[in-house]
Amino acid sequence: MIGGVFRSLRVHNFRLFAGGQVLSVTGTWMMFTAQDWLVLSLSHDSGSALALVTALQFTPVMLLTLYGGRLADRYDKRHLLTGANLVAGVLSTALALLVFTGAVRLWQVCLFALGIGLVNAVEMPTRMAFISELVGPELLPNASALSAAYFNTARVLGPAAAGPLIAAFGTGPAMTINAGSYLATVVGLRLMRPGEIRRHRRAAGEPAPRVVDGLRYVRGRADLVVVFGLVATVGLFGMNFQLTVPLLARTVFHAGATSFGLLTTGLAAGSLLAAFVTTGRRTRPSAWLVIGWAGVFGLVEAAAGCAPSYPVAIALLAVTGFAMLYFMQAANHRIQLGSDPAFRGRVMALYALILQGTTPLGAALVGGLTDAADARAGLYVGGLLSALAALAAAVAHRSWASAREDRAVTTAEPESATSATVPATSTGPQAEERVSAHG
Repeated sequence: MIGGVFRSLRVHNFRLFAGGQVLSVTGTWMMFTAQDWLVLSLSHDSGSALALVTALQFTPVMLLTLYGGRLADRYDKRHLLTGANLVAGVLSTALALLVFTGAVRLWQVCLFALGIGLVNAVEMPTRMAFISELVGPELLPNASALSAAYFNTARVLGPAAAGPLIAAFGTGPAMTINAGSYLATVVGLRLMRPGEIRRHRRAAGEPAPRVVDGLRYVRGRADLVVVFGLVATVGLFGMNFQLTVPLLARTVFHAGATSFGLLTTGLAAGSLLAAFVTTGRRTRPSAWLVIGWAGVFGLVEAAAGCAPSYPVAIALLAVTGFAMLYFMQAANHRIQLGSDPAFRGRVMALYALILQGTTPLGAALVGGLTDAADARAGLYVGGLLSALAALAAAVAHRSWASAREDRAVTTAEPESATSATVPATSTGPQAEERVSAHG
């Protein structure tokens, strides 16, 4: 059975990692659902309060993720991930105790969100770069897609389980389950075979990784800059579902905890389907594929904001989830498969920074918009701006591709002038290979 779609699960270490992550991420999504519900309950359905907690959770990612990527390139990623998950487990246990004792206050939830954000600033880029060390470049697209699949499986299971649990017993049990779930990842990490992990080791005399070197590397890669710019804009305006979906459930459709969980489950179910669709990818996706799916995502998100009824909203959020995940997987694969392994930790840190670090500003903007207008505006305005970003990225990529062709023609003209007297060499195919690697 483990073949084709699941071929990377043949790797012992990745199988352990994936198994632990399924349980851990399921607990995390139960916690997200419980946290959102708790914040809305403590703040009397304030969109601004929910935006504040969301911003606190993602601000450390915006400020510190590049340094987290530097740590990932410098130190053993398995040890870093072990420490990050242990700290997150302690924080989650503390919040669960506050909820059970009835002592929880909004400012305490804010502190918890900030603490989890600090952990994520190290954990996210380390986890992204660690997958390539577990499976190698030949299985990276499949392993990355399976990672998205189990992540979105957890997004389905977590809210679906949390909704009825919250309705019956409150938010405490969901948060307790999340606290215990971090141990699953820790156990998986410690049971791995260290000798089978493909760590990039610096040569003797090679300087320690620096954040600025990673930024310079990306700046010199126009093919990466276009993708990063698109991810930043879509992340800023279009990916604020932790804010928009709870508000849509409570203030537009007047749904309870169980129905709120179904809206989140619809979004995650579409993402899960897209994750399995992308498991067959074996090569680096084109820029046009990334740009095209960003545009599709923006349009269907805008449509979800105009949904006339609760069932239609679930269906449109499912399509939105599919388009979002397909776009994000294409962007992730294009960046990872086009990056030098020596810089991959810092490159993926920049990716995490741009994807997640835009959330605090996006949450503030969309939170203010939903308070001034309504929850629907957060979806349809964000979707339309994402579609416009895709259009701008298409223009930028076309301009860059045209400039690259002009440079290639200019370089080829002197060579053609001397081709009658200079014998052909093997530099042509090598040059072509370099161009295709960066294209």
